[in-house]
Amino acid sequence: MEYAIVDIETTGGHAAGSGITEVAIILHNGQEVIGRYETLVNPGVPIPLYITALTGISNSTIATSPSFDQVADKIYNLLQGRIFVAHNVNFDYSFIKHHLAEAGYFYSATKLCTVRMSRKIKPGLSSYSLGRLCAALEIPLTDRHRAGGDADATAILFTRLLQWDTKGVIAGMLKKGAGDQNLPPNLPQADMTALPHTPGVYYFKDDKDKVIYVGKAKDIRKRVAQHFTGHNPNPQRQHFLRSIYHISHAPCGTELMAFILEALEIKRLWPIYNRAMKKYEPKFGLFVYEALDGFLRMAIGKFNKNQQAELVFTHLIEASNTLHEMVHAYDLCPELCRLGSCSAEGGCHSKGVMCPKKTDTTYYNELVREALQEYRNQLPTFVILDKGRTANEQSCIYVEKGHFTAMGYIDKDTDLTRIEDAKSLLPLYQGNHYIMQLIYSYAKAFPEKVLMKEYEMWENMNS
Repeated sequence: MEYAIVDIETTGGHAAGSGITEVAIILHNGQEVIGRYETLVNPGVPIPLYITALTGISNSTIATSPSFDQVADKIYNLLQGRIFVAHNVNFDYSFIKHHLAEAGYFYSATKLCTVRMSRKIKPGLSSYSLGRLCAALEIPLTDRHRAGGDADATAILFTRLLQWDTKGVIAGMLKKGAGDQNLPPNLPQADMTALPHTPGVYYFKDDKDKVIYVGKAKDIRKRVAQHFTGHNPNPQRQHFLRSIYHISHAPCGTELMAFILEALEIKRLWPIYNRAMKKYEPKFGLFVYEALDGFLRMAIGKFNKNQQAELVFTHLIEASNTLHEMVHAYDLCPELCRLGSCSAEGGCHSKGVMCPKKTDTTYYNELVREALQEYRNQLPTFVILDKGRTANEQSCIYVEKGHFTAMGYIDKDTDLTRIEDAKSLLPLYQGNHYIMQLIYSYAKAFPEKVLMKEYEMWENMNS
C-alpha cells in the first residue's frame, strides 16, 4: 500500500473558479518517503494580491511555468493507484480531481485526511491546523504556505501518525464503506455515528455551536451522508463543508412532521446556508382593492410581499378556479372581479342594462366582505394522526379553519372524539402557506389518517 501526500497552492478557495499555482506530491510506502515531485504551475488567470502576500507566488513567478495541462500526465501517473493524503484532504482532492478532468483525465482515489487522523490519534489538542499542529508535535515546518514546505511537514506528520496508531484507526478509516474520508475535516465521527436511521430534522453547527443549516430526512443518517459524498467544486459547498463542526438531530414520527419542523426551524433560526427555503413565497394572491368608483374589486395577481393578499396560492389555475367559485357561490359581479363581462357570465342578459349589483356600492361591497369571511369560515378544521417516534405515541397535526395551528405527539390511546381537544394537547405554532401546502398534499394522499371536524368540508378541500 502506497500513499501520495499532496499539497497545492491556488488562486482562490474553490476548484471550479480558481487555478492551481503550485503542486507538491510526496510518495510514501507506509514506512518512509520514497519519492518527491514539485512544480510551479501557470494557472492561466491573474493571481490575486492577497494570494501573493500569503504564498509569495506572483504573476511574474509563474510567467514561464507550465500550465496544468502540461503536467497533468505526470501528476496523474504519480497519483494513480496510491491513497491520496492531504491536510484537509477534500480541498486538495477537489482541485486535483477537477483540473485533471479539465485536462482529460478521469481520477478517483481513496483518501486520508491528516486533520481527521490527528483528531483520532492525538485527541485533545487545542488546534488541528497544520501550523499549530506542527508546533504542538514539534514537527519542523519551513516555507509555510508553499506546496513543498507544507507537503514536507504533512509527510512527517503522516509518518508519525502511522507509528502512533496502535488501535488501527487508519485501517478503520480506509475500510471500504467506512465513509470516514468523506466527512468534513472538522466533524467528529461520533456525531455521524449518533445519527439514527429514522425520519427527522438535523442541524449542522459551526465552531461556535451556531446552527448554519437545517435539513429534513426520511432517514437522517443516510441523508446527512449524502451531503458529504461527491466532489462538487462549487465554492458554496466547499465553504459549507469546512464550516461544519457538529451535528445534532430531532427525531420525528413521519416525514411530514420532519418537513414541517424543518420549515419552522428555518424560520426560527434563519441559518446562513438555507437560502432556498428562506426565499420561498407563494406565487399568486387574491387581492381586494377599492376602485375610484367606490366598488371593491377582486383580482388575481402575482404575489407581492409588500401588498396584502386576502388569499395566497402556489398555482395560477388554483387561484383562478377559487375566484370563479366565489363569484358563482356568492353572486359577485364577474366584471368587477376581472373575469369578463356580466353578459358573458349570465349576470346581465342585455347590453346597455346596468347590472343590479353595480347600482349600490354599499350593498355590493358588503357582499364582497361577506363572501370572503364565509369562504374563510368554510376552510376545514381537521387533524392528521400518524406514527409517533415510539410505539406508545402518535404524531398529531392540528389545522383550524385552513390554518396550521399545532403539532406534536400524543399518547397512542388518546381519544379525539372532539378534535378541537388536540389544540390543548399540542405545542402551538405560526404556520405559513408552504406548510399548509405540505399538509393538504399529505391529507389528499392519505385520507384515512385525517379526522375532520366537519366532514362535508372535505369535498371542498379536495376540489
